Amino acid sequence: MIIPLYQAEIAHPSIRGSVTALQQFMLGIGALVASWTTYGCNRNFPDDSSRQWRVSLGIQIVPAGVLALLIMLFPESPRWLIDHGKADAGLRTLAKLHAHGNEQDPWVQAEFDQIRDQISFEHENEAKSYVELFTNRSSFRRLLLATAIQASVQMTGVSAIQYYSPVIFSQIGISTDNTLKYQGISSVLALIAQATCIALIDRTGRRWAMIGGNLANCLFFTIATIMLAVFPPGSTSNASASWAFIVVTWLYNISFSATNGPLSWIVPAEIFDTRTRSKGVSIGVMVSFAFNTMIGQVTPIAMGKIGWRFYILFVVCNFTNAVYFWATQPETKKRPLEEMNYLFTNAPWFVPTMNMKDFEVHDLEHRVEEVERKGSITRHDEL
Repeated sequence: MIIPLYQAEIAHPSIRGSVTALQQFMLGIGALVASWTTYGCNRNFPDDSSRQWRVSLGIQIVPAGVLALLIMLFPESPRWLIDHGKADAGLRTLAKLHAHGNEQDPWVQAEFDQIRDQISFEHENEAKSYVELFTNRSSFRRLLLATAIQASVQMTGVSAIQYYSPVIFSQIGISTDNTLKYQGISSVLALIAQATCIALIDRTGRRWAMIGGNLANCLFFTIATIMLAVFPPGSTSNASASWAFIVVTWLYNISFSATNGPLSWIVPAEIFDTRTRSKGVSIGVMVSFAFNTMIGQVTPIAMGKIGWRFYILFVVCNFTNAVYFWATQPETKKRPLEEMNYLFTNAPWFVPTMNMKDFEVHDLEHRVEEVERKGSITRHDEL
């Protein structure tokens, strides 16, 4: 939870999406290592199930230990410092992040003033407890969007595929060993897709990437469902059908990894204000794990009881996800965190009726211009 929140708070608005998407990219690297480690353990320890999972689990200790040590070198975010009465330290950190340490940089000065003004306003008016996330209209709107995104990600079917690939693939006649190998290849493709998201998300924006990703997921799950229905498990040895099913799951993973996966971290971390960000994101993550647990418990039972019909759930959910976010998710790319409050307070709840330009206040840009103007006047007076 804390990683995307921290990334959003330290990143420049123009690259915030790319920086926060690194969360999903690093998860992708972990999935890549895990996939091939599992495949290797399955092949090399075929008669020792204990070693299969112990070796895989033990390897995870190494990157976790490295991360724990490196965290000691990270600075606190500027917003946290300013919010906790350490304005000078917040200014220094802002300068290091955005201006190579130059505290007189116009952008740094303007952002510092904007953060300080917003935090002062929040201390007087905004949420100081979880309860106010539900009682404040603007905060509740953001909470609803964040939790909807986290729930919708699980209902795309990604966890069902990741956790139970051997069961799902076996339904169409693919062995466990080959399933693990194909999952390893899928992890490589996912990593490429996540890198593409990092490169493009601050250009394409969040809204249509979320909508398009869900529609693509719906298409691929529809194809997979039809294939399982037409070529029932155990009743056919059609190699072409097996390969087509594999390719469809790869295409689904590419679609998810380029859109919904990274966006599930990007959007919730950037839409809340400083006082509600950690609370709102924590509730969103709680919802994600709740739905993740539900899918994990239900999938093996459903696959055994109703087979391919279980896929219809994800076909429907991906489509309704797209419709919901088309209706409710405003575009937030390149908008400073301190200007999210204005957007979610004043913009209509039904987003298609709004003109985004009507809700772009450009407060930070105006502050930068003001700092530059004052600096120009000062230099002129000195001359």
